[in-house]
Amino acid sequence: MKASAQWKTFIVGLAGALTLLPGLGAGQAWAENAPLKVDSGDTAWVLVSSAFVLAMLMPGLALFYGGLVRTKNVLATIMQSIMILSVVSLLWILFGYSLAFGPDKGGVIGGLDWVGLSGVGSQPHAVYGPTIPHQAFMLFQLMFAAIAPALITGAFAERKRFTSVVLFAAMWSVLVYVPLAHWIWGGGWLAQLGALDFAGGAVIHISSGASALIAAIVLGKRRGYGTDYMAPHNLPMTLLGTGFLWFGWFGFNGGSALGANGVAVSAIIASHAAACMGAISWCGAEWMHRGKPTVLGLASGAVAGLATVTPAAGYISPLFAILIGLVAGMSCYAAIVWKGRFGYDDSLDVVGIHGVGGVIGVLATGLFASKVVNPGGADGLFFGNAGLFGVQLLVVVVTTVFSLVATFAILKLVDAMTGLRVSPEEEATGLDLSQHNERAYS
Repeated sequence: MKASAQWKTFIVGLAGALTLLPGLGAGQAWAENAPLKVDSGDTAWVLVSSAFVLAMLMPGLALFYGGLVRTKNVLATIMQSIMILSVVSLLWILFGYSLAFGPDKGGVIGGLDWVGLSGVGSQPHAVYGPTIPHQAFMLFQLMFAAIAPALITGAFAERKRFTSVVLFAAMWSVLVYVPLAHWIWGGGWLAQLGALDFAGGAVIHISSGASALIAAIVLGKRRGYGTDYMAPHNLPMTLLGTGFLWFGWFGFNGGSALGANGVAVSAIIASHAAACMGAISWCGAEWMHRGKPTVLGLASGAVAGLATVTPAAGYISPLFAILIGLVAGMSCYAAIVWKGRFGYDDSLDVVGIHGVGGVIGVLATGLFASKVVNPGGADGLFFGNAGLFGVQLLVVVVTTVFSLVATFAILKLVDAMTGLRVSPEEEATGLDLSQHNERAYS
């Protein structure tokens, strides 16, 4: 018995020593075969972050946009956000998530393995959050999928049929958002090239900004644009929406770390710093250009800073986040000023804030990303890796061109099915009454 025990001890010790020798891979094989374990802290953070992103859309974006339109279009504007959330959520559960994050098919799209969330359960996925339930990751990504098409509604506010809004959002989420999400986040061809987009600079902001541009051009200007008084009807409502957006963005960017960890903390600090600097930068540019700072400018600058830092948030230091916020505020303000020269009516400045901000943020990631901040990322140009900047530039071009072309095709299809714009009489009456037979204010 004594000799048997000694041999058993010797064999166990030898096996443990062999796992430490390079090249044998025994320890690695055991680790790969070990079951993934749910971490309650990481799971709680991702669930809370999902709720944060929900608050960004409803009530955040709904109030932000609702305050910017005229009184006769408030309810219609708010209702668009809620309906898009509802429609896209169901599409995502039925098949959108599977196409975006399912097993890769040639780098282009995901498979249909997870239709109806089949196989997406309470156990972690090795790639999509090894410490959280797979369903928690799905839910978090659902909120991203819902907010992207909702952003575009600001471009055609006050003039689009409600039926065409719903059809457009459903088609856009499947035909534009899902492929982009797979290409960059789901293991598609851009991800294989090493593209970085921490929380949606390309997938959400560039895509929605480019789509907003083509939507504004195709639908044409609002009746009376440039002559009628079209100032925001309720800036306090817009400021309340800004607060929800700022609050929710902590979950939007911080939650993209998929755990309660140091990367999440870095992302939140970067987000807050960029928002503060973006607000100050926009306000300062407006002050110098027009002689007075405005509340709307302050709110717009904060959102511009948040949108711009989004793709870089989990890869950069706070000082680079402040620099990004500085550039975002001035650049996005300039884009709004120049909008009039190009002659398109982007009602609520989706192109100038989200489109321009997204482009700057994706390129800034290629400059300032550091593996010291996030070992799971890559070094950018400033840290000796010029190749990353080239990949990020490709991401900007591909996302912009794809979004423009696909959105144009969707708009033409919807126009043939239901028509895009309300009649001149309905537009003059307002969408609240003409589309929903309601009034926001008695």
